[in-house]
This record gives sequence, C-alpha cells and structure tokens, in this order.
Amino acid sequence: MIVRDPEAEAVLAQMPDLPTDATLRRAAKSAQAAVELSGEVTVLLTDDAGIRRLNRQFRRKNKATDVLSFPAAEPAFGVAGDLAISVETAARQAAAEGHRLGIELRVLMLHGMLHLAGMDHEADGGQMAAREAALRQQLRLPLGLIERVTQPRRSAGRTSAR
Repeated sequence: MIVRDPEAEAVLAQMPDLPTDATLRRAAKSAQAAVELSGEVTVLLTDDAGIRRLNRQFRRKNKATDVLSFPAAEPAFGVAGDLAISVETAARQAAAEGHRLGIELRVLMLHGMLHLAGMDHEADGGQMAAREAALRQQLRLPLGLIERVTQPRRSAGRTSAR
C-alpha cells in the first residue's frame, strides 16, 4: 500500500516525475516478491521534514534520511511492516546518480524490504550487501545504497570514495 504523508503533500505535488501510486505499488510488490517477504507492507511517501521527525522519534537521529524501515514487532495478522521514504532525498539521489526518481524509489524500496526481512548491513558482515546486489541485477536496478557508500566511484578519470 502506498500512503502519502498529508503534511508533505505540497512538496510531493511539486515533483512532476513522481510515479503514480499504481506504479509505485507494482514496484513495491516486485521488490517484496524478490526478497520473498510475506505480509502487507505500507510505504509512506514523505518529505525531508517528515522523515526527519520519524528518524528523530524512532532512531534518535535528528536528520533526514532516504528510507526508514519499521518491521512488524510480531509478524502476525499478515503484516510485514512499514517503510517511510523521503521523496525529496530520493530526488536528490536520483539526480546525483543520473537516473529517474522512479528508479531511485525502487532502489529504496528494495533496500527497505531487505531490512523488513531482518537483514542489517551494519551488522551482518556483507550478507545484506550481497543479497541487495543480486536482487538489483534481477530487478535491473542500478547501484544500490550500500554499494554507493562502500565502492569507489570513477569520475572524470579519478577514483573517489563516497
């Protein structure tokens, strides 16, 4: 299910390349199937202010981020969890990576679904990174979030770490 943050509607309305909710639902279902995650997943589309509030409230980090994952405490009643995505941050990342906003949202949904499935790239010795890379290839997605941070990038003949 795709939900738009009512407090972010003004920002979301200014994004002409934001895919339709139907397109985003299909992308979420595709990522969920690839991860083999069962249960309902709700994806909240918000802005930087909205995700900053959530990040501060639930992670004690007072900053915006791209995607937050909230696994169901007890995966019962057919619920896997929730994702929150800052469309503002996603748009900036898409521009920096040279692809469309819709592609970046798919990358973020895949990353978030892996977290909902219990993976944690900060503590698993590379298992999530490997799984994300394999699923990105399967879903025909560009460089994933983990790889952007861990792999050097080529730019104008130079190698630079991000």
